[in-house]
Amino acid sequence: MPVTPTHPTAPAPPGAVYWAEHAWIGGTVEPGAVIETAGGRIAAVRTGVPVPPPGAEPLRGLTVPGLANAHSHAFHRALRGTVQIGSGTFWTWRRVMYSVADRLTPESYFALARATYAEMALAGITCVGEFHYLHHAPGGVPYDDPNAMGHALIAAAGEAGIRITLLDTCYLASGILSARRGKAPDRHQLRFSDGDATAWAERASALEAAKADHVRVGAAIHSVRAVPAAEMGTVAEWARERGAPLHVHLSEQPAENDACLAVHGRTPARLLADHGVLGPDTTAVHATHLTDTDIALLGETRTRVCVCPTTERDLADGIGPAVDLMHVGSPLCLGSDSHAVIDLLEEARALELDERLRSRARGHWTAAQLLRFAGESGHAALGWPEAGRLEAGRLADFTTIALDSVRTAGPPPRLAAQSAVFAATAADVRHTVVGGRHVVRDGVHQSVPDVPAALADAIQQGAAR
Repeated sequence: MPVTPTHPTAPAPPGAVYWAEHAWIGGTVEPGAVIETAGGRIAAVRTGVPVPPPGAEPLRGLTVPGLANAHSHAFHRALRGTVQIGSGTFWTWRRVMYSVADRLTPESYFALARATYAEMALAGITCVGEFHYLHHAPGGVPYDDPNAMGHALIAAAGEAGIRITLLDTCYLASGILSARRGKAPDRHQLRFSDGDATAWAERASALEAAKADHVRVGAAIHSVRAVPAAEMGTVAEWARERGAPLHVHLSEQPAENDACLAVHGRTPARLLADHGVLGPDTTAVHATHLTDTDIALLGETRTRVCVCPTTERDLADGIGPAVDLMHVGSPLCLGSDSHAVIDLLEEARALELDERLRSRARGHWTAAQLLRFAGESGHAALGWPEAGRLEAGRLADFTTIALDSVRTAGPPPRLAAQSAVFAATAADVRHTVVGGRHVVRDGVHQSVPDVPAALADAIQQGAAR
């Protein structure tokens, strides 16, 4: 049966008013803030209100702008617990990933993505960037609706109550040498490929008809491994003409860099720059293994960088030069990628703590900076610049983190941001509001009340190994 795109679970209530016990506004913790919403946006914010006014819904804890998961592969959620056994590499992990991808249909992918996005809402995530390349039926045969899988993801996000930027991904070849020779993807990758970038652009353009308040459509170049250099410009131009975000996996693995140097005589970053891919509307995902010249190139072009620490450590990929990238002017954001865990607070914390391990020094980013990476910066990378701040005119998307759990209790409220970033987890999220309406209330998802059961059923029924 077809999966129909939907609006988020319900329209925003007219004139909803919330009272935040503590709110992170303008980089500081403000006690007693009233947040008035109308039409899905913040109409007004008033601080210094010590008790909830009549009719205001209380949010106990620290309320922050909604978190943005800037890099997701929803079907990877089915891998959790199966790829953490024994040793191996990114490449052995990829074989298991293919086995899951081979089994999914639009209907089973909808169920899995709906549960995964509901888990994100429970973690305070209000917007996801879905790096989507599982386009066709096994063998590469298009569905009757060529965008059936993309529509399934859009519908899943709508029912889970979060926003989505569907980053429709061009994936054409099985490796850098294959891309140069025009060799088709292998049998697993046939589901990902449209044949060439022109055909990709025609199919991706049809997604623009999927209009809904919770949806924006962007583009992605899977990697220099999967898109021939001569085809990259077509994808970049498609995004540029529409003012849409463009994402790309970059230098995730040393083997990718070595192959690119052998075939093209330059690094992946230079290859992307030479074909017009880099720029302020582009986000490079991972960017783990960069040369000094690569770092300077990303900074000069103001290319954004999405770091995914929990996946990078799970796959033993390494610790990237995030500090250097920040210093040269590349804005940073965060993603949960393979969903080894779904916890943007952990991603933010890991960015700092991993760098401490690498450098044996502390204090590379403040809690305020890390919260911006997890929120405002991620929204900007996904094409939602009107989100990410608690101020009038912005989208009414926010989340509340408990300050009285076993992880966060103790410090004074003025240190609430530090408690949230360096101690809290997704389990401490109490409320998530998207477009002015409660998606998660008191830790319970309002439209998917039993998220664990939904996850277990979707994985066992539709994506089991």
